[in-house]
Formats: sequence, structure tokens, C-alpha cells
Amino acid sequence: MIISGIISPDEKLPSVRDLASQLAINPNTIQRAYRELEQSGYIYSVPGKGNFAGRGMEVDRKRKAQLLKTLTDTVRELKYLGLSDDELARYLQGSDEGEGPDI
Repeated sequence: MIISGIISPDEKLPSVRDLASQLAINPNTIQRAYRELEQSGYIYSVPGKGNFAGRGMEVDRKRKAQLLKTLTDTVRELKYLGLSDDELARYLQGSDEGEGPDI
């Protein structure tokens, strides 16, 4: 919801207790999820005030960097397995429609 803009930057998130009650799950699970989201930069906490949605630009930049590294590693492995640059280019061009050509 943060990535898609449904939750605005700096918008207050539900408390751990409220969210655990709404979702009928253990508050420790919510706390762990909030901690992971904070470590990833998606949210930030203000002591005594709660958790808030982070600003998307920094999160987007970090996520893009992570995905590009994954893509680089994947391309490197595909080339090692014999995929040509032309085959890779055809696959990437076809992925706009949701599926690439058979490889």
C-alpha cells in the first residue's frame, strides 16, 4: 500500500495492537513486520507517537538498486547457461506483454 501510494508519506499506521486485533494475529508478528519495514526504509517510528509511512523516493531508489543487482546476477547466470544476448533481448522485449518468448 505504501509503494502503490494508497498510504501517503508520513501517514500514521495503525498501532501494533490495533492491527493485530483487526487481522486476528499475534502482536509480535506485527511488531516484527513493522521492524522489517523500518529496516527496509518503508516506514519510520517516532517514539511515543507510533509508526509512519516513509517517503517513497528513497525506498524506490534502494529497491531499484536491489532489483538491478538481482537482474545482473540472473543475466550473468543465464549467459553462463548459454543464453545469447539476442535471446535475452527478445525475452525482455516480450515481457511487456506479461510473457517472453520460449527459450
